[in-house]
Amino acid sequence: MANILHIDSSPRGDRSISRQLSYKFITSWKDTHPGDTVTYRDLGHNPVPHVNEPWIAAAFSSPDTHTPELKEALKLSDTLIDEFLAADRFVFGVPMYNLNIPSTFKAYIDQIVRVGKTFTVDANGYKGLVDSNKKVLVITSRGGSFPPGTPYAAYDYQEPYLRAILGFMGLTDVTFIHAESLNMGDDAREKSLADAKDAIAQTVANW
Repeated sequence: MANILHIDSSPRGDRSISRQLSYKFITSWKDTHPGDTVTYRDLGHNPVPHVNEPWIAAAFSSPDTHTPELKEALKLSDTLIDEFLAADRFVFGVPMYNLNIPSTFKAYIDQIVRVGKTFTVDANGYKGLVDSNKKVLVITSRGGSFPPGTPYAAYDYQEPYLRAILGFMGLTDVTFIHAESLNMGDDAREKSLADAKDAIAQTVANW
């Protein structure tokens, strides 16, 4: 029995493609794995705050030196990290904004990427502290298309960044499903959505 952390980051509601597709995956997964639990966090409608000066001061100092203000500064981060580490698998719905991820998702990442919690530094460099056996599924929605090997691939800062930061914490088993070309006409949009739904069905069967 696994615990899945499901996160949406689009500010849209029913009009959000990334939400629709991440929900489709979760409901299909639950149909075939009824014993699994899902922890849901909606960053698009309930964003977490950006890190600030007290957060930085607390994160890079010894806990036994923390004032009440510094303890409070890390309270939400501690909760988010505990929730993150408790998950066995991760499903993220992430639209592309200006070639990258939404600021709501970046703020969340900044809250959970913390030295001594999700990564450490030693004589050999950086080391992720999250169990590398855990799997991540990222479902994106994109207005354009950025196929590998084409000039447009250089504009994709979304997948490379997420692979890098997840790997930084130790998570290297990462699957991406891209719903692309959503602003490239009806035919391209419908084909991309159909392909994404097929990929979701295959991932449910094999993940």
